[in-house]
Amino acid sequence: MTCALKQTRRFARAYKKLHDNVAADVDTATFDVARDPTIGERKKGDLAELFVYKFRSQNQLYLLGYTVDDEVRLVYLEAVGPHENFYRDIKRS
Repeated sequence: MTCALKQTRRFARAYKKLHDNVAADVDTATFDVARDPTIGERKKGDLAELFVYKFRSQNQLYLLGYTVDDEVRLVYLEAVGPHENFYRDIKRS
């Protein structure tokens, strides 16, 4: 089941600031998520609607946060960044 991808403003801003090598790895991760939206880990509590897909780039762990709308087969890319302070920044908005 392949889903369409839609970027949020937060994701677009974070993506624009990434180095080219990391951006290429993010592109690969987004294609993996589009092919199988259940590949990520579903969060609990305050972030219950969020899925997080973990991947490595430049010897650092990066997280790709996204939500899924099954009715229209659409994946909303919410945030991307290193593990440090990822969840704190997601909760703020």
